[in-house]
Amino acid sequence: MTRPFLKWAGGKYKVLPKLKEYLPKGKRLVEPFVGAGSVFLNVEYDHYFLADANADLINLFNLLKKQGPDFIRFCQQYFRPETNQEEAFYALRNEFNETKDKKLRSALFLYLNKHGYNGLCRYNASGEFNVPFGKYKNPPLYPIDCMKFFLERIKNATFVRKDFLATMQEAQKGDVVYCDPPYVPLSDTAYFTAYSALCFDEGKQVLLAETARETAARGVPVLISNHDTPLTRKLYKGAKIYSFKVGRSISSKTDKRFPVKEIIAVF
Repeated sequence: MTRPFLKWAGGKYKVLPKLKEYLPKGKRLVEPFVGAGSVFLNVEYDHYFLADANADLINLFNLLKKQGPDFIRFCQQYFRPETNQEEAFYALRNEFNETKDKKLRSALFLYLNKHGYNGLCRYNASGEFNVPFGKYKNPPLYPIDCMKFFLERIKNATFVRKDFLATMQEAQKGDVVYCDPPYVPLSDTAYFTAYSALCFDEGKQVLLAETARETAARGVPVLISNHDTPLTRKLYKGAKIYSFKVGRSISSKTDKRFPVKEIIAVF
């Protein structure tokens, strides 16, 4: 299996073997929450329609697709020992939040992803990236090989900034839809939904489940990943539910990184 070149909260790399058991065959894979792209990188379809609400993520992928090796070389300048310093990080984070240059912003988005705390992607109410410095002892390695592999894989991929509702409405027979939304919280203090500047609250979880049923009724299979909780069991009632344990990796404390139960709902 191939890892994506970005870190991403809730990435599906660890559960790919389980997920691939349930993904049906089809001509095109549709992902309304593409994230770092772990899934499409490791499955085989003729085409890929990959969406996300995070504009910075989609702009990065599209620039890589358009400019290829030139963009890869451009990004490399931000992976030096001197950029793995707290003062440099906050200066570059400010530059990211202020620039209107798409190429520069995309390169800095990659830099912040690798040098920020735990690989988080988080924005404040004003839409500013506000993840703190990661304080890595060793400079993060530039993911050049993963970027080159990603570039090869996206020849038959289309990246768009859309919300999940608009993306799923475009699905048609022959497609397979895989949804990896921000997860329902396991506790009241664990509600992390700020992958983009938009909040993914319980109302959107309900809308996602309803849209999955509607999409499946049109002859398009839909799979959704989430935590295994009473709420998700209720939301996905009527779907085939597969439950399994996966190691948590987003917590900053090693004693909090315990296995939790997840589900894959198949509509």
